[in-house]
Amino acid sequence: MTRETTGQLAADATGALAPAHSPRRILFQRFLRHRLAVVSLIVLVVLAVAALAAPWIEAALGVDAEAVNLFNRMQPPSAEHPLGTDELGRDLLVRLLYGGRISLAVGLAAALCAAVIGTTLGLIAGTLGGRFDSILMRLADSVIALPLLPLLIVLAAVDLSKLGLPADWLQDESVSIYRIVFLIALVGWTTTARLVRGATLSLREREYVRAAVALGAGKGRLMWRHILPNAISPVIVATTLSVGNVILLESVLSFLGLGIQPPTPSWGNMLTGAQETIWSQPMLAVWPGLLIFITVIAINFLGDGLQDALDPRSVNRRG
Repeated sequence: MTRETTGQLAADATGALAPAHSPRRILFQRFLRHRLAVVSLIVLVVLAVAALAAPWIEAALGVDAEAVNLFNRMQPPSAEHPLGTDELGRDLLVRLLYGGRISLAVGLAAALCAAVIGTTLGLIAGTLGGRFDSILMRLADSVIALPLLPLLIVLAAVDLSKLGLPADWLQDESVSIYRIVFLIALVGWTTTARLVRGATLSLREREYVRAAVALGAGKGRLMWRHILPNAISPVIVATTLSVGNVILLESVLSFLGLGIQPPTPSWGNMLTGAQETIWSQPMLAVWPGLLIFITVIAINFLGDGLQDALDPRSVNRRG
């Protein structure tokens, strides 16, 4: 046997022992198998880029998203206004893009805040157990049992000026955005908390966690270094799916006049402004409603794809 043949056999043996793909590449390949999730990701990226580019599109069209022109109200699509104008003569396309900024930002911010709260409480409850675990789970059950939309309507209708908050702060247009994010995060943490608690109860019985305990690891190190990295998959999926629910909730509250307040645009309050002209100018309601529908459906498909990628058993079941 020649030296070249021996070297080739050694290289083949080394390649056979080495992993064929990295974990990230395997996850990426699993995600690509879910074609609807890939298409949904592309759609969401396009919507996000278009929303971020709203100032440049506004400048390119030579319009002002906030400028009211009653002599130019409800105009049909044209070169200057590709989707026409709304009931106050404002460019509809630019308003939709700025509204997408608000709706997507509220959805992401509220979902992330709820995920952080739920993950923290779920980790602590699952690790500590005992009375704290029982109290937390009963609290979560109580929040889940409440009718979510009526509860949010009541909370959103609270007059902030009667809570002793500074008057200058209440006059800021972004106050309504912060309030919606806070309210949804306040009641939206329960699902993530229950998922993380269940994963923590399972993971704390694993050999590597017991070994860390035997080596003197504290509760904090166990939670954040050993349990959380292995329980992050359900958190990612739950957070992704909750973004769509948050966008729907924000749209409903804004439609009822309790969410994002004009003149700040959102897809929800654009629907509110279009309800009086629904028969004469239906496209004023169709465009924001269609964008809400597409965004929520795309986020749900993306969540399904992430779930398949992060859980090999779901891929095997599909196959």
